[in-house]
Formats: sequence, C-alpha cells, structure tokens
Amino acid sequence: MQATTLAPRTTDPLGQGLESRDGTALLRFGVARRRPADRISWSGTGAAAWLDRGQVLSVGDPDAAAGLVLRAAHGLPDRVREFTVPRGSDVLVGRHLPVTGAVEWVFRWTEQEPPPHAAEERVQALDATHHDALRAFLAEHSPAHSTGPGSSDVSLWAGIRDDAGQLVACGALSRLRDSGAPLMVSVATDAARRGEGLGAALTSWLTRHAVRNDGVCTLWQLGGNAPAERLYDRLGYRTGDPCVTARIAPAPPTAA
Repeated sequence: MQATTLAPRTTDPLGQGLESRDGTALLRFGVARRRPADRISWSGTGAAAWLDRGQVLSVGDPDAAAGLVLRAAHGLPDRVREFTVPRGSDVLVGRHLPVTGAVEWVFRWTEQEPPPHAAEERVQALDATHHDALRAFLAEHSPAHSTGPGSSDVSLWAGIRDDAGQLVACGALSRLRDSGAPLMVSVATDAARRGEGLGAALTSWLTRHAVRNDGVCTLWQLGGNAPAERLYDRLGYRTGDPCVTARIAPAPPTAA
C-alpha cells in the first residue's frame, strides 16, 4: 500500500491541523499543545501518530495512519509493541506485520458537566488506605480493568459503599500521558447491584470532578457495549474516534 512509503512532513502531530477534523478527537485531547521533550511522533499527508509507553496511537486517513504505524514499528522495533488506529487501519497493518488481540473502542469526551444524579451524594473520594479493598473489588467484579490502585497516572479513586461499609461501585480518574487530560478508567459495579444506578452516579460524579478541574473528561468505550453507550450519551459524552487497539506479535525464534 502507498502508506508504507509515505514520507513524513514533520515530526509534530499537531502540524497539519488534523485535530479540527472529524475522527481525530484523540489527537485533539491526547496530545499536549506544548511538545514534551521526550515525545516521539510522526506525521504525513492526512495522518499523525505518536508513541506512548510502547504503544503507537495514530489518527487520520486509515491508509496513511497504518503507514505511520508501520514506519514506527520498523524504525523502533524494540519499543513499539501495540498500536491504536482508526478502524480498518489494523487490517492494513496486518498485511505487513503479525497482528493479534484486536479490540474495538470508541474514544469519547465531554467538556460539559452532566445533569445532576440523585445518588451522587453517596460517592466518596478514596485514598491509599482503600487500595487493598479496591484491588479485591476490581478482581471480583471487573477482572479485566485497565488500571489498578497504585498506578502513577491515577489522580483520584472514588467509590460508593453500602450500609455495611462495603464497596459496591468504584472508578478512577487517570491522565492521558502526553496531554495530561483526565481519563476515566476502571469503573466497576458490584455484579449483584447492577441496574440500581450506582455506575451512573459514580461516572456522573467523576465526570463532574474532571470537567470542573480540567475543563474536559475523556474515556474509552468498548465497542458494542450498548448499555455503556446509552449511559455516556445521557452524561453528554460526544462520540469521537472509532478505534482498534492491537498488539504486534513477536517474531518467531529463528532456527539454530
């Protein structure tokens, strides 16, 4: 494909004005205006990409975005292990590299406080003394959670307790590494208490906290999750980028 030989125009992902286009909210909110000294990034006609903790994130035209991922993977083979691209780009990358574990997401954001939720008053901020309880709760009710207690990127944990003092819902605000924008992560509800509005109250509280303090809240919504989509719609989250995250499989060992 043509993107594999795409010559980069600049290493600044913000240099083309792509952030104003549809489907590039991840670039708009995920990349700092003032470039960090250690940021590694690529751009070309219709696409931009940047490296974040071993993962290349790319936005723009699917063909061009795939080309930048290939450029990054070939140029930094020991550092690029994973990539997030517009849907369809993963198939193009897979024609040239072994790709595995593809997961579809939607990047969403809001810059408005959500409507008040009656149960928000039950939400409490949780400090480090609650980390053991959070780990146990997440292990039972959300074993595939993305971020756990103790993560250096998390700025706040919050939760809801029942009358006996036991956690029945929790969630956190992390940060997009490059820009520092708030990212809602690891929201979980007790499986026996789902349908009571606990998750809605918690996400409303976290969203309100992020918007009041930083002017925006972002999140990744798993593709095909209709209940989450309805909830985030009610909270005012806009639908940003339909993305795919996948891993680059390690090359098989060569025969001796």
